[in-house]
Amino acid sequence: MERVFAYVIVGGGVAAGYAALEFTKRGVSHAQLCIISEEPVAPYERPTLSKKFLHPESPARLPSFHTCVGANEELLTPTWYEEHGIELVLGTRVESVDVGQKTLLTASGETIRYETLIIATGAKALKLEEFGVKGSEAENVCYLRDLADADRLVNVMQSCTGGNAVVIGGGYIAMECAASLVTNKINVTMVFPEAHCMPRLFTPKIASYYEDYYQSKGVKFIRGTILSSFEFDSNGKVTAVNLRDGSQIPVDMVVVGIGIRPNTSLFEGQLTMEKGGIKVNGKLQTSNDSVYAVGDVAVFPVDLCGRIRRLEHVDSARKTAKHVAAVIMEPDKTGEFEYLPLFYSKAFSFSWRFYGDNAGEVVHFGNYLGTKFGAYWINNGHLVGSFLEGGTEDEFEAIANAAQLKPAVDDLAEVGRQGLNFAMTGNKKIKPQTPLIEAGTSSLVVETLIYPWHATAGVVVAASVAAFAYWYGRRRRRW
Repeated sequence: MERVFAYVIVGGGVAAGYAALEFTKRGVSHAQLCIISEEPVAPYERPTLSKKFLHPESPARLPSFHTCVGANEELLTPTWYEEHGIELVLGTRVESVDVGQKTLLTASGETIRYETLIIATGAKALKLEEFGVKGSEAENVCYLRDLADADRLVNVMQSCTGGNAVVIGGGYIAMECAASLVTNKINVTMVFPEAHCMPRLFTPKIASYYEDYYQSKGVKFIRGTILSSFEFDSNGKVTAVNLRDGSQIPVDMVVVGIGIRPNTSLFEGQLTMEKGGIKVNGKLQTSNDSVYAVGDVAVFPVDLCGRIRRLEHVDSARKTAKHVAAVIMEPDKTGEFEYLPLFYSKAFSFSWRFYGDNAGEVVHFGNYLGTKFGAYWINNGHLVGSFLEGGTEDEFEAIANAAQLKPAVDDLAEVGRQGLNFAMTGNKKIKPQTPLIEAGTSSLVVETLIYPWHATAGVVVAASVAAFAYWYGRRRRRW
C-alpha cells in the first residue's frame, strides 16, 4: 500500500504539534500533511512529564497537555487534527527513509511518499547498558523520555512512598525528577561524576545554591563517582546500587537521567551530520533541499553565538518547528531562523531562565543567600549570556534583551556592582527586538520594548503602520 502527501513530519513530539499548528495558520489544505509517530498519542508538551505529571496531588493528564498549550495556543487534541485534515499515523515506527526517492517505509509495510519531509525525530534517553551497566529492564529502574516512561515512573513512585531512591545523573531531568520524588515523600540520593549539578550551564556558585536547597529538603549528593553495578533480589528487582568509589546504597527504586542521543539513524549516509545531529542551514534545510530538520535533532546556525549549535530544549523545538512551516508555506516571505537560546526550569519554588551563550568570564550578582540572584557571561568584551533566578517578567525580559544586544563591557567589577540593574537600565539605550516570555507560558515571542522617553514617537509610528496596513488590506504576522 502507498500513500502520498505534500508534507510529512517524521516524529510526533513537541515540534510536530507546533509545526502542524503553523501549517494550518498558513493555509495548508486538507490531506496535505501527515505526521508519523511511534507514540500512540497525539503530540504533547513533553516538559510536563517531569513536572506536573509527577505531582502527587491533581497531576496533569492528557488531554490537558497536548500541544500547543505550552505557548498559550490551541489545544491540539486528536479531534483537532481530524477537523483540519491532518493525517495522524500513531503507534507506527518508520523502518527506513529514502531521501532520494522521497519515500518512507513503515514497520507495517506501508510506503509513504512525500514532496517535502520534516525530520522531528527528537532524541532518545541514553541507557545504562551503553556504559557497561546492566539492569535497565528491572521493574524498579526508570527513565523519563515519553508518556510510557512517565506512567511507569508514577507507578513505581506510588509503590515506594517513604522508601529510598537513587537518581543517576545531575542534569535537567535528574534535578526535576529528584524534586518530584521528594514531593512524593521519597528519600533521594543523587549520584553524578561531575563536581556539581547542571555542569553544562551552572557555575559552581549557582549550582551550590540549588544543591544547598535540595539538601535542605533531604536530598543527598554523591559527586565525583558513577554507578558501576546493581544488586538484585531473586525476582530481578534492584535492591542496591554499587558505585565506582566502592560504596553501596540500598534502594527501592532508581531513576536514570544521564543524557540523550539524537535520533538520526534513519538518515545517516543520506544527509550531512555534525555535532551529533543533522546539519541544516538558516532556513532549517538539510543537505537535501526537500528535507528539513527541527528540534533536538537539528544543528543550525545561531548568529548570536557565532557558530552552529544543537540545542536540547523545548523552546528550540517549538521555535524551529514554527519557522520551518513558515519557510515551506511562504518561502518568499520568510527569512532565516534567528534565535536567542533560552533554557529554563522550574522545581520546588524555583524558577530560573538563561539566555544567550555561556562562554567567557562569569560575573555573579544578587543575593545568593536570598531568592533573587543571577550571572552574566562576558566574552571578548561583550555580554553574551544572562542568568536569573526568581525574576519578575520585566526582569526576565531585561536579561533576555541584554543577551540579545550584547552590550560592551569594560569593567567586570562594575557590572557585578550594578547587578540586575545593568540589564534593566541598559535596555533603555536603544529600541531592540526582544525575546519575551509571556506571563504564564514558556514560549518566546518577539516584542518591541517601548520606554516612556520615546512613547510619543512610538504612537506616531504605530499609527503610520496601522494606516499602511489598512490601505493594503492586510496585517503583517510575526512568527
